[in-house]
Amino acid sequence: MVLFSLVATHADIDLETVAQLSTGASELATSALAGSPAVAGAIVLATCNRFEIYGEAHRTEDVDNARAALIAQLSGSTGLNEQVVARSFNTRTGADVTRHLFSVSSGLDSAVVGEREIAGQVRRALITAQHEGTASSGLVRLFQAASKTAKDVGAQTALGARGLSVVSVALDLATELSEDPDWSAKKVVVFGTGAYAGATMSLLRERGCTDVSVYSSSGRAAGFVATRGGTALDGETLPAAVAAADVMIGCSGADTRVEAAELAKVRAGSPQPLIAIDLALTHDFDPAVGGLDGVELLTLESVRLAAPQEQAESLAQANSIVAGAASAFEQDREARSVDSAIVALRRHTMNVLDTEMEKVRARHGCTAAAEEVEFALRRMVKQLLHVPTVRARELAANGQQEDYVAALEALYGITVEPAAERATGAECPVVHDAGVQGAGVPDAGHDTRRHSA
Repeated sequence: MVLFSLVATHADIDLETVAQLSTGASELATSALAGSPAVAGAIVLATCNRFEIYGEAHRTEDVDNARAALIAQLSGSTGLNEQVVARSFNTRTGADVTRHLFSVSSGLDSAVVGEREIAGQVRRALITAQHEGTASSGLVRLFQAASKTAKDVGAQTALGARGLSVVSVALDLATELSEDPDWSAKKVVVFGTGAYAGATMSLLRERGCTDVSVYSSSGRAAGFVATRGGTALDGETLPAAVAAADVMIGCSGADTRVEAAELAKVRAGSPQPLIAIDLALTHDFDPAVGGLDGVELLTLESVRLAAPQEQAESLAQANSIVAGAASAFEQDREARSVDSAIVALRRHTMNVLDTEMEKVRARHGCTAAAEEVEFALRRMVKQLLHVPTVRARELAANGQQEDYVAALEALYGITVEPAAERATGAECPVVHDAGVQGAGVPDAGHDTRRHSA
């Protein structure tokens, strides 16, 4: 099985294109799995400044077909030309996939370096894929390891200690632009009820802002403010709230947006200036609102440009943790890649043993002597299988697993079939501890025993 990823981020393409790609996120993974045998698993990670697809293919030669299937599906759902979609992505395979996702989850690849929101988004992407049944076991292990790495970075370094995030940097910018930096005196209107809106409410509360109103085009504002505070708005009360607002913050990414002409009409008699913060990738506010008198518009691009740099020492520590975790994950993947070969060898050997024991029983019956012979032979088989098992792990760690498989076929005529991948990722066919003699070698002929990973 081969991991690959298609990556489109703020570092390589404009946010407008990222937004267009994100509109095709829904059902992309399920449709690709259903439509292409080359795609064994897929997880979509879509945030305010990145759109990434993580996939697993059965073989290296399947990656191009899997990529083509995903691009074709995304082109169809977004209406973008396939060539435009293809040019938007950088394709990674193997260890590059691991290192990139671990960096992303740890906040090292964010517009605001060190922000912690991305770690939650990575976890939710995995949960969504598991719920939809598109997460192969290899992808489950990858995303779980990425989340663990993010926790290690947070616990072992000062990266992100200042609590910076896209929302916090945006609010800092708004503070600098305000005539009065005191948030306790400001009236704020928040558009949206999702994760960003929740983070915005928390940060506004920390800054002393108590006059917050929330609007949701889907009618979820009342339920949202019931647990977070604030005043729920509807279509009738929204215009008056916007007219009186000092700040309005877009976090919804809904199909409808506040148009410049509409805002100008609503704000015609408002004496105070307005700061509009648009954190929605697909824009809650018409970009033209920034040209209105008395209105300052802040966007995700504004946040990216204003984000402060983390200290070099913290970054170095975080990068070291990510590099170590990625290396360990790849070594484990290489070790797992020979599972099928090890199981095949054990099965072959135990079948030979069972055949010989049948001959012993046929001649001597089920006597104590026969049982002693069987016990001795099975113990000997365990000893004989230990070295080939250890060597399999060593060869896999050096990328020579194909040599091991070829040797089995040449010496024993054993054909190794690829192991069936399962979405749970909860079990593996053998114990991954080559340091214990006989570890994972089946007892008493039970060569299909499985051990918890």
